[in-house]
Amino acid sequence: MSIYGLLVLVHVIAAVAGLGASFSMPVVMRTPETSHQAKFSLDLSKKIETFAKVGSIVLLITGLIMGIINPYLFKTGWYIASIVIYIGVQFIVAGIMPKKVKQMAEIIHSHEGEDVPESYGKINSELKPYNIILHSSAIILIILMSIKPF
Repeated sequence: MSIYGLLVLVHVIAAVAGLGASFSMPVVMRTPETSHQAKFSLDLSKKIETFAKVGSIVLLITGLIMGIINPYLFKTGWYIASIVIYIGVQFIVAGIMPKKVKQMAEIIHSHEGEDVPESYGKINSELKPYNIILHSSAIILIILMSIKPF
C-alpha cells in the first residue's frame, strides 16, 4: 500500500469514528427527565466528544497531507469547498457549543433536586440548530469527498 493509500485509509477511519461520534452526541444529550440523567448525559457526551475531536483533527491533517502530496487537489473545487466548510463549522464546534454545554453543566451541577431546571432544557434546545448545521455540513463533506462533483 502506498503512503497516499494509507493516508486515505486513516482519513476514512477518522471520518467514521469522528463523524459517528458527532452524530451520536445529540441523541445522548436529548432532554433528560431527571438531574441524574442530565449529569450522566453530560459525562457520556464528554467521553464521546474525544472521538469527535480526535477524528476531526486527524481528518484535517490527513486531508492537508494528501493535498501536499497531490497539489492538484488545491485546484479542485470539491477539495477547496471541503476545507472552507470544515473551517466554517469550527466556529460552532470550538466556540459556541462548548460554551453552551459548560453552561448546562454549571446549571445541573449546582441544582438541588431531581427535576431538570428549565434553564438547562432551554440551553439544550438552543443546541438543536447548531447540530443541524453540523450534521448537514458533515453530509455535504461526505458527498463532496465521495463523488468529487467539481
